[in-house]
Amino acid sequence: MLAPHHQATTRLTSTLLFSLSRRAVQSTSRGVSRRRPTGAAQHPSTPRGGMPRRRPPTAAALASAALAAAPEPPLPAALSDPGPDVRDDAPGVHSPAPCPRTGEDLPYSRSPALEFRVLARQGRARAAALRLPRHAALTPCFMPVGTQGAVKGLLPSQLLALDCHIVLGNTYHLGNRPGAAAVAALGGLPRASGWPRAMLTDSGGFQMVSLLHLAEVTERGVEFASPVDGSRMLLTPEQSVAIQNALGADVLMALDDVVPATCDDPRRFAEATGRTTRWLDRCLRAHARRDEQNLFPIVQGGFDVRLRARSLRDLVARDAPGYAIGGLAGGETKDAFWRVVAQCAAGLPPGKPRYVMGIGYPLDIVVCSALGCDMYDSVYPTRTARFGVALTDRGTLRLKHAACASDPRPIDPDCSCLACARHTRAYLHATISRALPSAASLVSLHNVAYTQRLTRRLRAAILAGTLPEFVRAFVSAHFGGDPAAVPQWVVDALDVAGIDLTGVAALRPAHDYFEHEAFGGRRDGDLVEYPVGEEAVAAADRAGAQQDAALIMAGAAQAAQAAVGADRAGAEQDAALMAAEPAEGQKSDER
Repeated sequence: MLAPHHQATTRLTSTLLFSLSRRAVQSTSRGVSRRRPTGAAQHPSTPRGGMPRRRPPTAAALASAALAAAPEPPLPAALSDPGPDVRDDAPGVHSPAPCPRTGEDLPYSRSPALEFRVLARQGRARAAALRLPRHAALTPCFMPVGTQGAVKGLLPSQLLALDCHIVLGNTYHLGNRPGAAAVAALGGLPRASGWPRAMLTDSGGFQMVSLLHLAEVTERGVEFASPVDGSRMLLTPEQSVAIQNALGADVLMALDDVVPATCDDPRRFAEATGRTTRWLDRCLRAHARRDEQNLFPIVQGGFDVRLRARSLRDLVARDAPGYAIGGLAGGETKDAFWRVVAQCAAGLPPGKPRYVMGIGYPLDIVVCSALGCDMYDSVYPTRTARFGVALTDRGTLRLKHAACASDPRPIDPDCSCLACARHTRAYLHATISRALPSAASLVSLHNVAYTQRLTRRLRAAILAGTLPEFVRAFVSAHFGGDPAAVPQWVVDALDVAGIDLTGVAALRPAHDYFEHEAFGGRRDGDLVEYPVGEEAVAAADRAGAQQDAALIMAGAAQAAQAAVGADRAGAEQDAALMAAEPAEGQKSDER
């Protein structure tokens, strides 16, 4: 039982938290009782009469209040939200047709369970319609991650209200608990989770990195130790596809051999590149629902241009409905990151969707879209929300910082989500600092709403032919209008995308991207064309086998050379030791 004065303090704290909400300020500010409860002990800081002393505000509090009272400058018109998308029942969206803006013929592909139609292109970037069995999505699009089949802190109805098109689930975790059979008995993951639109399941390959201490990779597959009870679980390409077939998602991912980005062994990357292709063939043979589900292969190869080109050639030869770019978002440098994205986007078929795995930073989404990619996923928006970090065009807003304690503004004045429409930064600061689940849900709601609004504006800019203006305005706002703050990798990546940041960034392009032989000195999109079909698959296999043999020979030669060097060093050490022995004996005699 709390003491009476603690009861009063608790009641006052609750009243304060409630009053920080915009709606609460309007409805309850006149009704808060200031009287002490009967019989309550007099608090030392409370004078006679029951009114607490008001301490004079500190200089820091006055500065914070002045900052909070100053409205944020409006964003440029180029960053305005165009509103709801054109839906998939619009004429011509899902049939081959020329671009309404330029008249050029646009790429189009059709598979048993997928249609992909590019609606407009500008430079390398494109806006497209992606028809899947459960939903017609528009790209570029961001896919929230529901690891266990649900996005943490958000309901399916909330995701629908935010116009999310695709939600991602995790094969490893769902296969571990509750199990593919249990999900299938409930009608599949979409029905079991209550999500009526499209779903994508990953293959479980990423857990080779995130659970590296629990995984052992062999040609057969990946053996994990369960993080729950320590039991062993073997995930083969066949089992990965079988689990995903049972889960019932619209898009499945082929099991790939994922190498941590921080690995410094080039032979491990080469091994993983060849193994990823071999596992893809096993996944294709095991895929039992080709008319209902789409299997996407994943391009690997680390940061070696030749390995990436080899993986592109091998995977494109299999003629999949769509492709993913893997092996990123694992701690690599941003310079290495954008180069891989640019190479892979240019080498993948122009009429197939391109999915960059693990991308959730707003700036990365903008850069990858400018380079020609379509789909993204990451836990970043919702995971960082649980720590009180909100996403805006002006960068991240850390709601736990003291500057937000008395800030009456919403997270983002340009956002219409529930968190921004009804709550202030001060209210969210007070609640997120106390780890209230409702606050984490509100910030998660805002961050997912932001990713959807960002990709919607990217689509609108591409369709309108104003992408360079949008990107320039976004980069300027993201770095606070300071040209000196824009890093080199952003300048270089957007230069490759055909977007000039003169006046926005102080640095000038300094890359050598087009000098590599793989790109032929060309600056346009879709740089590399690879053959498709059975003969192409056989040719790719032969070329891959030759490269494997060359790698083995090079490894053997390197090992032999190292052995010779070790023998030589050992012989020199032996000779030095033998030469030293008489001198030691002579010294012993002298002593």
